[in-house]
Amino acid sequence: MNTIKVGIAGAAGYTGGELLRILVFHPNVEIVFAHSKSAAGKKWYEVHPDLLGISDRGFTSGLSQDVEVLFLCVGHGEARKFLEQNELNPSIRIIDLSTDFRHLANNTLGDREFVYGLPELNKESIIQAKNSANPGCFATAIQLALLPLKGKLPSSIHINATTGATGAGQKPSASSHFPWRDNNLSIYKAFTHQHLQEIKESLGAGEQSVPSIHFIPQRGNFSRGIFAAVSMETELELEALKEIYSSYYESHPFTHIAPFEPSLKQVVNTNNCYLSLQKEGNQLLLISMIDNLLKGASGQAVQNMNLMFGLEEKSGLQLKASAF
Repeated sequence: MNTIKVGIAGAAGYTGGELLRILVFHPNVEIVFAHSKSAAGKKWYEVHPDLLGISDRGFTSGLSQDVEVLFLCVGHGEARKFLEQNELNPSIRIIDLSTDFRHLANNTLGDREFVYGLPELNKESIIQAKNSANPGCFATAIQLALLPLKGKLPSSIHINATTGATGAGQKPSASSHFPWRDNNLSIYKAFTHQHLQEIKESLGAGEQSVPSIHFIPQRGNFSRGIFAAVSMETELELEALKEIYSSYYESHPFTHIAPFEPSLKQVVNTNNCYLSLQKEGNQLLLISMIDNLLKGASGQAVQNMNLMFGLEEKSGLQLKASAF
């Protein structure tokens, strides 16, 4: 396999930094450029200090056409504008980490069509894709909890999910400022979070009826990770449910059915999702945990790149968890 030439746009932010950390060690990747308007001319390590001693390279203000894939790490609502303002060679594949191309109603731009980039749902389509729209972080955690039961879901599902401060992006805001976030917990966008649309589109694909999803997102007082608790009624026995989940994820290397009660640090700094199933009477509790910046963003983007270019799916993504 030849080396894949990669560009990153918006490389100074959280997701761009995670991509640099992964791709600088990826055995099949050459990073041609890391673009940033705000950090142009600075060394990578001046923005992402943990890259000191790993690379002396700097951010660029321009784009090179000499790449095979471009990761878009610009803000939500900015990716479409970026592509409209920067004429790219049609042969360059795009992996977009924003929300701009995730929904069926807006997944095209000119001749480019974006496949929804959740490998556990669309692996075969991603393998054939020229462009991928990376899923949202909450959407990833929740869909991985629900997809094996597609077609067997009840009419109503309740979800409480907590995300770390990095989910709000690198630019400080009132609700991501450390003194506000520390020793604090709050709910936001109750029942209306933007990731609900992509979840419902995935669950409704194939003319399935879509259940009512009652989603309560929370801001946690930790830096990274998503802990989602999903509850519903089902007549299915626990052992039958575990078999359904194990069978569904047998060919998906990053989603694991935990034989113990998992905790968030076991997935932080990895591209893994841990799922736990518990049942009391007719009530099923599903716990789904991911790192919002990796499986919920940059790690999944690299997973999509691996599939699009015919690489081993786990290539460059053998990452160590925080664990304790």
